[in-house]
Amino acid sequence: MSTTTAVRKIGPVLATFMVANNMIGSGFFLLPATLAKSGTVTALSWLLGTLLAVALGAAFARIARQHPDLTSPDDYVRPSLGRDMGFLASTLYWLSSWIGNNAIAVAAFGYLIILLPIEDTLGVRLAGQVLLIWAMFGLNLLGPRSIARFQSFCVVFGLLPVAAILVAGWTHFNPELFGAGWNVSGESDAMVAFGSLAVVFWAFIGLETGAMVAGVVRDPERNVPIATLGGILLAGVVYLTSSVLMMGIVPVQELAGSSAPFALVAGRMFGEWAIPVIAAAAALKATGTLGGWMMVTGESGARAAQRGFLPAVFGRVRRNGAASTGLLLIVLAMTLIALTTLSDSVSSQFEVIINMAVTLVVMAYVAAGLSLLLGSPARPASTSDRLLGMGALVACGLLVWSTPIDTLIGAVIIALLALAAYRGFGRRKPAVG
Repeated sequence: MSTTTAVRKIGPVLATFMVANNMIGSGFFLLPATLAKSGTVTALSWLLGTLLAVALGAAFARIARQHPDLTSPDDYVRPSLGRDMGFLASTLYWLSSWIGNNAIAVAAFGYLIILLPIEDTLGVRLAGQVLLIWAMFGLNLLGPRSIARFQSFCVVFGLLPVAAILVAGWTHFNPELFGAGWNVSGESDAMVAFGSLAVVFWAFIGLETGAMVAGVVRDPERNVPIATLGGILLAGVVYLTSSVLMMGIVPVQELAGSSAPFALVAGRMFGEWAIPVIAAAAALKATGTLGGWMMVTGESGARAAQRGFLPAVFGRVRRNGAASTGLLLIVLAMTLIALTTLSDSVSSQFEVIINMAVTLVVMAYVAAGLSLLLGSPARPASTSDRLLGMGALVACGLLVWSTPIDTLIGAVIIALLALAAYRGFGRRKPAVG
């Protein structure tokens, strides 16, 4: 390896923060309101969710060691399970990413509306979410460099005020208030803790990114597992801490009805002046996340099209690197999702969308677990591979169990229709060029 190549690669610390940053997004700003509907007992869900994410992260860390140059789920699924399963894993992962983008738009506008001199109605909320989606589409047309600059700006100015709340908030924490809101759902503690796993797991989508960028990590065999598991644990601590803190400052009933829980907590801590400051910071960070994930969706769609998994239109890329035509179709579909999922409260709409996205991505994670468990002719599964694969499948099983049955049935129907369309109309060879 040349010195130049070594310098360009990142070490375990930077890789760990990169993985954690990919997970700390819209869930950070809106999940406390969604979980407050059940009570502070959902702190147990965070602990369980972190353990499941660690099990899945360990599986992806092993996959990264076996496939250091992977760029798509198809790279590790096809050798073990065949091209059809490679198609399903890649396509379901792609679907989950752009459906999940709607949840990010919901979170972003939930904070942004606090700054605008307009009433929070269903029509206004729908218009705002759609405008954010199309604005980020327009920015993506300028190319990846413009999105990267915008996202960097949003991260810096979006997280600093929120970090101040996490540091100073403990002086306002009320243990009695936290205890009084322990379980307001009417169900048992165990039912709430396990039943909230699918919602909580939205926060951990992105755990696989350490494996996907193994090629830019120095000594990936050692550092990718460190970055993946370290990033998951770091994100889990941040999410658990912020959720517990907020539910100990504002009553859960009030938190559950808020479209901007961090701004609500800031107002209780510092006064009314802090509400627009935190709202602006949270809206900025979520908007930057939306732009970045929309770019990822366009690029993953282009790669899938080049492999013959999606129509060739999704593989068209402009000279500046923007996947314009395919992304336009995605944005049109996102607009339809925003219309069909509109709910009376922001937290309810957010929950519906993330359940859809999590269910689809978990089905893609199942393929990863099976790949490790079964191995391939070229790389037979070792005992540790089988254990990691089985751990990933158990984690996926618990997440599926906690998913609303309607959402689960819908995901299965989507998977079957996608496979039927691929078998009937798909290109049998990857597109060239």
